[in-house]
Amino acid sequence: MPRGAQRPSAPTVVCLVRHGTTPTTGKVLPGRAPGLHLSEQGQAEAEQVAERLAPLGVAALYSSPLERARETAQAVSRRLGLRVKVDRGLLECDFGEWTGAELSALSKLPEWSTVQHHPSGFRFPGGESFSEMRARLVGALERLVQAHPGELIVAVSHADPIKVVVGEALGQPLDLVQRLSISPCSVSAIAYGTGAPTVLTTSSTGDLTRLVPMPPATRDHRGRTGRAAKAEPAGRKKQS
Repeated sequence: MPRGAQRPSAPTVVCLVRHGTTPTTGKVLPGRAPGLHLSEQGQAEAEQVAERLAPLGVAALYSSPLERARETAQAVSRRLGLRVKVDRGLLECDFGEWTGAELSALSKLPEWSTVQHHPSGFRFPGGESFSEMRARLVGALERLVQAHPGELIVAVSHADPIKVVVGEALGQPLDLVQRLSISPCSVSAIAYGTGAPTVLTTSSTGDLTRLVPMPPATRDHRGRTGRAAKAEPAGRKKQS
């Protein structure tokens, strides 16, 4: 690095967690209807994702205000010792008149094809459009990133909002968002730095330790930085 040049600042990493399984997961479009809680399976999933997040050095914990998201966030809160901060920008999509409808019935409607293949041109009857949901979520993520420069934070939300955020980070057209799948209590991590966002993992239900921030970069005699430089000390020949 040239003398006097500033070292690039560390990115902010946002771990987006979908809430755990509920009694209606995969059966009903619950939307923003109140009173939907985690099932026993969902509670166990929340405890598991809390354990997976524990080694990451999480700086802050945010959640959608809906019960199923807050209950998931509370499990993380207990494990990490962080207060849950509710952010309405992380809310589920407003499905309007479709709220509470069975997915099997909705899938038979002619509008369902538009939802799946041309969501950018669809507004839920009496509710939110996909474009409005995207604008809301982009604004929410911008606020969180600005509030936590260089830190790793957790935001508990819902499947469709997480799909939209990941798609936006990938530069994916909104009409392709349904090609993404977000599992209950999965983690999708995005790094926001000075350039374009970097999607680190999507719908992960496995080990997350690779998301632990690396120490400041060190450079070896070959010009390599970070872990690669430390893995092979200078002067040591690689065995063939």
